[in-house]
Amino acid sequence: MNFTHLFAFFEVARAGSISAGAERLHVSQPAVTREIKELEDRLGLALFDRLPRGVRLTDAGTMLLRYAEQIFSLADAAEWELKELAGLSAGHLTIGASATLGVYFLPELIARFHAAHPQVEVDLVVANTERVEAGLREHVFALGFVEGPYDDAILHARPIGADEIAAVSAADHPQVGQRLSPRELAEHAVILREPGSGTRAVVENAYASIGLQIEAAMSVSDTEAIKRMLVAEHSIAYISSLSVKDELRRGDLVVLVVDGLRIERPLQMVWLKGRSLSPSAQAFFDMVLTSVAQGVAAA
Repeated sequence: MNFTHLFAFFEVARAGSISAGAERLHVSQPAVTREIKELEDRLGLALFDRLPRGVRLTDAGTMLLRYAEQIFSLADAAEWELKELAGLSAGHLTIGASATLGVYFLPELIARFHAAHPQVEVDLVVANTERVEAGLREHVFALGFVEGPYDDAILHARPIGADEIAAVSAADHPQVGQRLSPRELAEHAVILREPGSGTRAVVENAYASIGLQIEAAMSVSDTEAIKRMLVAEHSIAYISSLSVKDELRRGDLVVLVVDGLRIERPLQMVWLKGRSLSPSAQAFFDMVLTSVAQGVAAA
């Protein structure tokens, strides 16, 4: 069905005459008559009875009017919602972030974004890097925040800072104050994040680059659980410095000295190649870059 024909029918039905409908449409009366005739011919039904003064809907016209009212009501609603979306007075933004950024960097930014755009609903999903990439590929996430390696064949990226992955222990660990070699830690069986996490991948790659393989005493997916284990079990863990900055400041945890090995990873904001950012995603993207430029970075 041609929507131009349908709209002409709709306005004439609402106005009650061809001439009044033409005025509402800002076109000539013959043009409106032609549009309605073409619609009636297409449907094979008369939609109006022509009266000496005006027109009256037939049964077919009455039925079609009900559908036309729904169609144009939905069209108006769609236009209104899209205008709201463009103006950030509505919308929905889903962000995927690997653990360190999701827990220790993004909450403050999301709070600031919500204060500026309270009508935009923001969902933050914290997962490992592999799951964040999968969510971007599947269009679940509009933006992603990852630590370490990512698939640059499918993702664009912007750096937002850097993070050192340090060997950390409780302040009373017997090896505090000693200078350790990478081999000692490789053989010490430290606590590592779970396979698939950006943190673990960076540590394993750093050791492989100097010809060593590091074994995990335990693989733990939760950073807070790792911090508790460091205190309770006198263990050593490779963990993000960003995630323990409060504990380091209080003196609960300390960074161990590992000679000749500094593990640092870039922190990235990523999004799917070939996918346009929605107005809300673009606004959040811009806010993150402004924060980084102002020195409020993830490091």
